[in-house]
Amino acid sequence: MSTSHQHQTLRAADDAARETAAPDRRPRLAQAIEELLDPGIIGITVRVNDLHGEWTGAAGVAEIGGVAGPPVEGHVRIGSNTKTFTAAMVLRLVAEGRIDLDAPVADHLPEFDLDPRITVRMLLQQTSGIFNFTGEVEEDGSYALGTTIPYGPNGDDWIERRFDTVQARDLVEFALAQPPRFEPGARWSYSNTNYVLTRLLVERVTGRTAGEELQRLILAPLGLAHTVIPSDAEIAEPHARAYFRHTTDDGTTIVDITRQDPSWVAAGGDMISTTADLHTFIAALTGGGLLPDELRREMFTPVDTGLPGMGYGLGVFVLTTADGTTVISHNGAAVGHAALMYATPDGSTTLTAALNCVDDASLTVAAAFAGAQQRLLGEVFGTETA
Repeated sequence: MSTSHQHQTLRAADDAARETAAPDRRPRLAQAIEELLDPGIIGITVRVNDLHGEWTGAAGVAEIGGVAGPPVEGHVRIGSNTKTFTAAMVLRLVAEGRIDLDAPVADHLPEFDLDPRITVRMLLQQTSGIFNFTGEVEEDGSYALGTTIPYGPNGDDWIERRFDTVQARDLVEFALAQPPRFEPGARWSYSNTNYVLTRLLVERVTGRTAGEELQRLILAPLGLAHTVIPSDAEIAEPHARAYFRHTTDDGTTIVDITRQDPSWVAAGGDMISTTADLHTFIAALTGGGLLPDELRREMFTPVDTGLPGMGYGLGVFVLTTADGTTVISHNGAAVGHAALMYATPDGSTTLTAALNCVDDASLTVAAAFAGAQQRLLGEVFGTETA
């Protein structure tokens, strides 16, 4: 049921110098990605760029029952990698003098009656205390689903309603109707609501849509022709298929949910991209091609998340591996699709990946997804997180 594909391109430079600069860990990747296939993960594509050049590989299938592998240049719903694009867009506006990181968000979005202590920085670094509309991780480690409203894949009728458009302000209002998790700035807690508010703030400050500002500030400067904030349920070809295991009184069926309106998660994770565009983006972000050095340092300065080896900056995780290596990262799952994005702080090594999965309301693919992240991190950067 699985196929593999490998492609390798070396940039014009001194091969001997490259080989002595860093070990080439990529020969193991073809075998590694085959081993990541799972009943939940049906296909995976990986792209590595480092001192040895570029390597791409794929394993598994593009669709259940098919024989063709997932397209290496395929489009994928990138989930929470959207947050990194959003944070970078805000920081570009900071560089233009149009947003102050330490300004109260309520100054820009007074209609939500936000706690005036919540700043733009707190939204980006996930320290606002605002409830996560897609669900919260409780202190005992259990997951309390937030979508008791009829949005998103945790709702009983999402399969039938997956083409519906949800308004971003409705997501925010639902979240704000719940008690805050903690006092603003007191600690860290991951919340998609922070980034929905951030996108609304960008639109209020600029008077333009987030898509227009993303194009002006990031996509056009970097030449990212395959990255978009979608406005409907479509995803461009080529792409692997995404699936959802749906259980009703009549039994369990696996539904193709490749086409879905991602407005139910909005800026929490609605964007579409490719592994090539993700590489270009994260390499520019870490390598200094997108932000002034001062703002880049702020973005990569982490707060404590309470998660081993993981801090959180402004829209990025800052990982510390067991041997002390720092890796800048964000990953995202988007109901049947997922994407990984890693880079060294100087952008010299990047890893991006796309997965197509069988998801369900219980998030049973999560363990396999986490395992894939750790395996690929170890193969490319030499070790797993501490």
